[in-house]
Amino acid sequence: MRREYINYMPKIPINISFVSVNYYPIHWHDSIEIMFVLKGAIDVAIETQTYHVKENEIEIINCDEAHTLKNGAKDNKILIFYIDPDFFERYYDDVRNVFFYTNSSEQGAHEMEKYYILKKYLSKLLYEFVEQQEGYEDSIQNILVELLYHLINNFHQLIYEEESLKEDEVQFERYDRIVKYVYNNYMNKISLQDIAKKEYLSSNYLSSKIKDAMGYNFNDFLNLTRVEESIKLLLDTDKTISEISDEMGFSHVRYFNKHFKRYYKCTPMQFRKKYKADGGKYEGLKKVKELDIKEAADAVSPYLEDYDRYKFKDKIIKVDFDMSSECGKLEKKFLEVIDIGNAKELLNEENKNILRCISDNIEFNYGIIHGLFTEDMNVFQSKNNGFISWTRVRQVLQFLFEINLKPIILLDKSFESFKEPLNILREFMLYFNETFEKSDFIKLRFKLDDGLSQCLKDGIAEITDEFFDESPLVDYNFDLNICENKIYDTCYMIPYIIQNSINNPENNLCFKAFDGLNDTMKNDNDVHVGDSGLISLDKIKKPSYYAYNFLSLLGSEIIAKGEGYIITKNGEDIQILLYSYKEDIDRLTTFEEIQKERGIKNTAERKYSINIFNLLGDYRIIKYELNEKNGSFYNHWLSMGKPERLTDEERELIKKASVPKISFGFAKKSTVLNIISKIEGYGGTLIILKNVRKHLN
Repeated sequence: MRREYINYMPKIPINISFVSVNYYPIHWHDSIEIMFVLKGAIDVAIETQTYHVKENEIEIINCDEAHTLKNGAKDNKILIFYIDPDFFERYYDDVRNVFFYTNSSEQGAHEMEKYYILKKYLSKLLYEFVEQQEGYEDSIQNILVELLYHLINNFHQLIYEEESLKEDEVQFERYDRIVKYVYNNYMNKISLQDIAKKEYLSSNYLSSKIKDAMGYNFNDFLNLTRVEESIKLLLDTDKTISEISDEMGFSHVRYFNKHFKRYYKCTPMQFRKKYKADGGKYEGLKKVKELDIKEAADAVSPYLEDYDRYKFKDKIIKVDFDMSSECGKLEKKFLEVIDIGNAKELLNEENKNILRCISDNIEFNYGIIHGLFTEDMNVFQSKNNGFISWTRVRQVLQFLFEINLKPIILLDKSFESFKEPLNILREFMLYFNETFEKSDFIKLRFKLDDGLSQCLKDGIAEITDEFFDESPLVDYNFDLNICENKIYDTCYMIPYIIQNSINNPENNLCFKAFDGLNDTMKNDNDVHVGDSGLISLDKIKKPSYYAYNFLSLLGSEIIAKGEGYIITKNGEDIQILLYSYKEDIDRLTTFEEIQKERGIKNTAERKYSINIFNLLGDYRIIKYELNEKNGSFYNHWLSMGKPERLTDEERELIKKASVPKISFGFAKKSTVLNIISKIEGYGGTLIILKNVRKHLN
């Protein structure tokens, strides 16, 4: 029996084998077969064509295509994927009559991106099939759906023959209908005129277009289909040649012989005598050796580096703690300072509202402000009497005091460029010492740029000492000249910021409040610009904003801390912060490096089982999750196709979507409360337990 039947596991519409093939005689099956050559080569005869498939190349065999496999090189190793077309039919009608083709003849064709993506899908399927982690059935089905549409969009027979059809949906659908019509009706008397009438086209026009789209004229395509389908009846039945000819739709057996000989170089009768074999003889012809499929899983690992389930293997990180435990105080040095940018930007009401939101939700202590002493702020000495208008400066500083953000005024080269910078500083001190309340004035701080001359630094110190009991000059060692890096927009910032803030405060992170543009940036869009702001150019909260927001919600006492987590408390309330972890997560990598490596496999997924002993009462539970799948402004932009600019409507939609996923729970007082949570890819999860009794009083 040449028709073979593929067995699938329950809920898994796929089967995978890893084999070394010397010879596998003509056979077919109601399954889409994809072959991935990991070593050596194999010759694949699919109906009337033979293809030499080399190492690291792929061949696709469609449903019920008769095919033969022969060793193309010594000791080959072949991964074979069998996919149930019934599963694909749920998502795409009549998939059995959709034919997919790869290019096994053109040198270097399999190095194209579409083949690389195909190999990634196959590698993910193999990994899930072998490891069978929690949820692997759903993962396999999800990958298969993505694979289906990748095949349709990149390997469809019509696109293989005529690449332009990929961009012409109307023409693609037309010739797809024609192909399916032929496959479904080849056994009947059909003509080009019938199809032209259905498509409202002339026969001559359609004839030329069919040849362009399919590589054959209509009659050749129809007769080829009949010949290829006849193979199954020749080898799997005892029907006469005349009966098969009639069943295939040929008007006379001589036409069947003529067209069959054209493609197979022999008559149907000669073909049957050469290849027909009973069950025992047929099985004896097979020369196939099963190999350890885990070896194949290791071989495809380079294609899994960015797969978020890779290397997870259901590892659970177990954390136990008692409510009475305490490891020490949490010093929130990470909230010490934020770079609020150029002073003139805070004359804009929208920017003021955004900074107010940052201050309300994160509560930074100080804000470094640039360009306070500039002409943009009307700071220049009158030519007549040296008068300086401090109105704009006062507006900005008063606003900062209103939102409880103490200003650190940066004095840099632009300040030194004034003719008499020390006189300007003295005028500033005199004016604001009288204008501000003493309690506000003494909050002022100044940071001197390293590039200032020592003479000017000494003069600044002398003037400030006249007005302050303690020096207002700060020596924060922050890099305020941060280089462009697209990684700043991504969820990598969440674990990077949390890890450095909790475990490496000496790294002195200082993020900007807002993204900005300058003439040194190599941006090609207005959305993903690579600046270190917590808020994007489009005024959308970035993952870095939520990293600081989560940190600000931690309690003052540390209960437990480890790789990828910190647990704190405030009185009877508990805060659990989980985040992605790998050995060098505290290193600011580059966007290009992440792209090149295609992710870091050890950050795939971390599953936590947290046991809390001796709860002090009933608790409401609030869970915030932000990661590459939930709430990331950058990933939403990617999903939209990376537009250069956002429309007003798109901007508002992304704003609404760029928030953490929030869920709620309730826990009764108990000896032990167990919380299960996981981190997928780059991201963070904050779980807050609020004591009900405390918050009702």
